Amino acid sequence: MRARRTLALLPLILFSLLSSTAAVAETLYQVEVIVFRQTTQQLPAARPAPDDWAQGALPIDPNQERTTSLNNEAGKLTPANGYLVLLHKAWAQNIGASPSSVALSTGTEQFGHFPLEGTLKLKQDRLIDLDANLWVNRFDDSGALSSSELLKYSAHLQSGELTFLDHGSLGLLVRISPL
Repeated sequence: MRARRTLALLPLILFSLLSSTAAVAETLYQVEVIVFRQTTQQLPAARPAPDDWAQGALPIDPNQERTTSLNNEAGKLTPANGYLVLLHKAWAQNIGASPSSVALSTGTEQFGHFPLEGTLKLKQDRLIDLDANLWVNRFDDSGALSSSELLKYSAHLQSGELTFLDHGSLGLLVRISPL
């Protein structure tokens, strides 16, 4: 009788182990972002970007960079339409149950800061969780950081869908698709 009960529980135990293993597995995605300014009015943050803006996140490995596919969308974000693209980048990244962060930057570095710098933290549960902390910096004549605009946003994203995140004078288009 006891052996029969244990035997009956075996499929349930195996299913539980398999499903928990799948939950911690990472999946390779293509992440593509477009950061843009929506107006000519700049809204400075209360303070400039911190010196540790990358917060331990690593830059994107050049071997993981991918060809951008949101070129039509980026092409519509022109100064004639009231927009200015600040960054357009695509890369491959493993996303799983544990958060993984990448450091993004563009432009010439000045005293440890870039014209655009920040981090994207991604985690997959049922949806993909995104935490964005991006600074658009301005420098004085000596090259020192004088002020920053901060785009700070958290969102739940559907895989494969283009998502628009609006934040004051800055915007972010992001699409995360399985590879």
